[in-house]
Amino acid sequence: MDTSENKPRFKDAITMLVHDHDTVKAMFKKYEGLGENAYVGKKNLADEICSALSEHCVIEEEIFYPAVRRALKEGPPLVNEAVVEHAGAKELIAQLQAMSADDELFDAKVKVLSEQIDHHVKEEEGEMFPEARKSHLNLVDLRDQMIERKDQLSAEGI
Repeated sequence: MDTSENKPRFKDAITMLVHDHDTVKAMFKKYEGLGENAYVGKKNLADEICSALSEHCVIEEEIFYPAVRRALKEGPPLVNEAVVEHAGAKELIAQLQAMSADDELFDAKVKVLSEQIDHHVKEEEGEMFPEARKSHLNLVDLRDQMIERKDQLSAEGI
């Protein structure tokens, strides 16, 4: 995405991350609506979900989480838990990317990934983001850094 089109779209880093959360949640919901034998559609959508989550993990881990870790008294434990949750998601993402949609466990792995992400999002939006808003973090500057990094990742095909 062109950086200039993203800046006005997102007020700050948190609105950008929440938008990512909402986008992935909608993709999981769309996946649930696909027919039992819609293997091509399922694989394509699962790949989209995995790509979106991978990009999101990178920008959080490289930019947002280090800032939260430094700025908030409770930052280190919040970030540590989030990083561990990301590791679990990344493992499922890798497995899904290596599978075909007609694999017996494919749908189950997408479901578990959806549940893990839902839990993770609730914690971020319920705990980490409100604390980050109250802090001295420059959320606009973080947004700009995350947009730039996301653009790089998109260009690299991640």
